[in-house]
Amino acid sequence: QVQLVESGGGLVQAGGSLSLSCAASTRTFSNYAAGWFRQAPGKEREFVAVISGRGVGTRYSDSVKGRFTISRDNAKNTVYLVMNNLKPEDTAVYYCAAGSWTTIMTQSTADYWGQGTQVTVSS
Repeated sequence: QVQLVESGGGLVQAGGSLSLSCAASTRTFSNYAAGWFRQAPGKEREFVAVISGRGVGTRYSDSVKGRFTISRDNAKNTVYLVMNNLKPEDTAVYYCAAGSWTTIMTQSTADYWGQGTQVTVSS
């Protein structure tokens, strides 16, 4: 069982930046791809970004490409999401996830989930 704990959400004005972190409880974190998803009120959960276990490969949704950057530090069992040029439509609860690359990319789901952290972007 892998536990994921997100931190770093908050309130920011449009055009601003926020960084999210997700700490994993497992020492074998590098065995898992890690991703970020988000869910806005009244909307379905959507894929944001994913990074491979060793951090070599990344993918982003079209809505965040060029503004968000996913990275990881396996020595710290942590994955990050740096969000720049935030827009009001980025407002959502952001969830960290871990699992296989294929599952995250093709099924937009994962084996393990964090509890979520709120990101609110004001206009």
